[in-house]
Parts: sequence; structure tokens; C-alpha cells
Amino acid sequence: MKRVSPVQILHGKNTIDPPACNFTHNVTAVVFSSKGFTGNVFHEFNEIIIPLFITTRHFRSRVRFVITDFELWWVQKYNRCLSHLSAYEVINPGTDDGSVHCFPGAVIGLTYHDNLALNSTDIPGGYSMFDFKQFLKESYNLKINHVSEIQKPMLMLISRRKTRRFLNEDKMVEMIMELGFQITRVEPEWMYNLDEFAEVVNSCSVMLGAHGAGLTNEIFLPTGAVMVQVVPLQNEWVATTYYGGPAKEMGVRYLEYKIEPEESSLFDTYGKDHPVFTDPKSIISKGYNAFRSVYLDQDLKINLERFKKTLIEAKQIVESSTPIN
Repeated sequence: MKRVSPVQILHGKNTIDPPACNFTHNVTAVVFSSKGFTGNVFHEFNEIIIPLFITTRHFRSRVRFVITDFELWWVQKYNRCLSHLSAYEVINPGTDDGSVHCFPGAVIGLTYHDNLALNSTDIPGGYSMFDFKQFLKESYNLKINHVSEIQKPMLMLISRRKTRRFLNEDKMVEMIMELGFQITRVEPEWMYNLDEFAEVVNSCSVMLGAHGAGLTNEIFLPTGAVMVQVVPLQNEWVATTYYGGPAKEMGVRYLEYKIEPEESSLFDTYGKDHPVFTDPKSIISKGYNAFRSVYLDQDLKINLERFKKTLIEAKQIVESSTPIN
């Protein structure tokens, strides 16, 4: 929250008359920040885009966004979402031109429910994750509604470069192709242009990746698709909480592959008798930074024969999936 500028609200009887309006609007203002942990797609959806949908969808575009900590790149990246929630150009209060905007009402801040989640009973209009996905389909003009519309199984492999890398990724790709999948290997920079990337994800039957922010893009998968999350050691809770549980609400089948100690780079670094393996609580108890430096920064060398079973299951699911009328 240190990156988010506070908004000052003045109320009550003031001895100083308010300044005259330079611009008078006839719709409600919604004031929120485009900072926080932006630059990470999970946080961008989790803390801004989904809460923005929760907060404003019931206004039916009769609302105007006032974005503090204005980040032009972020506004451009999510322009399609913004323009489908508001019929008006966003206002950047940081231009510092002294203009006074007057509104009949305002919402300060966004409503947050849970990780990549909407609680329909707490939203005006009762919108659900299904409605949010429909909103994304309309915003990004996504054509594929159900995985059965994809003729040959297409698998998207999310390739990481810094941490939780697949050390034998080329061998994984060979096996994936041998199992009958077409494959798209995605580098991090692909995700910057969301207008194009959303369509690529929507054309895939299966998304595969190690635990990480890139899996947030499961939100663009068609109904009935499969998301396979490779779970590094001691990442079980975060894997399920951030991506596994939400996948089910998105109409996406969720499979996970929990690695064995020998499949982690930690095995060669520390050895099987180190507390990293024998007493992980002693590491975790030292706090997030200790947890991150060990368990989030590990790399993965997948046991291909063991992993093959998960991929076969994913292929069987998408090939037998039929839409529910």
C-alpha cells in the first residue's frame, strides 16, 4: 500500500467556500489507484480489474473513472476493460492543471472479495465469475466459448526465465508433442500485449505452468479447458489458493502435479537431509523473505514418465468434454 497515494476526503461545515466547478459531470465518479503491485498480472486482475468489475458493473457504463497514481502503460494495457465498464474517458487528477471536477456522487476505492473471486451475493446485480468471464469475452472479442470447439488439443506452456524454471523444458515439449498436442510456448513478454494474448489463450485447450503469476491467464481459457499447475515444494497452499480454487469457478478443470524432492533444484543445492526437506517449518517460520529465497526461487526438473500421466489425463478431459446446454 506504500505505492498507493491516499485520497483526502473533506466533510462537514467548512469556513472556506469550495472552488467553482470547471467541469460538471452527470455521472458518478469512481476513484482508484493504478499502482500497488501493478506489473504483475495476478495483482493487476486480483486487486484492480476484478474489484473494478465488482464495484462498477451495475452502473452499466454510466460512471467515470478518476485514476490516481496514473500509469499510462497500465491504462493502455487494460483499455478494453476500462472502456467496457465506462462510456467516458478516464480522468488523470495528476495533471495538476488546477481544474475542479464536480460529480453528483463518488465511490472511493474498489470492493475486493477474495483471490480472483467474486461473491455474487455481495454484488449489486448478483454478478458471478461466469459474468466476469463473459465480460472479458466481450471486451477482447474472444470467439471460443467451449473447449470442444477446438479441433485438435492445443497446449500453452508458460515458460519462466528467473525462478521456478523448467530445467528440462525442451524434453517436456518433445513429450507433449508425442502425446498428440499442438503446443504454444509462451515467453513473459508475450503477456504485455493483452489485446492479442487473450485471443491466444482463448484458442488453447490446456494451460501448463509452474506456480506463478502467468497462470492468472487461465481466466481467458474457454469453458471446459484444463489448467495444469506444477506445484513446487512447499507451494501447495499458495498454488491451490491463488489458482486452483479460482479455476473451478471459471469453468476450467484443474489438475496439479506436485513435484517430488528429487525434481527440485533444492535437492542438489542442500541435500535430502537438510532442514529444507526434513523441517520446512523451521524455514517458513523465519518469514516471507526466507520462504521466498528458498521455496519460491527453486527451479524444477520434471520426471517425464511421472508427469506423462497428468498430461494424458488432461488430454482425455478436453477430448471428452461437451458443452452443457
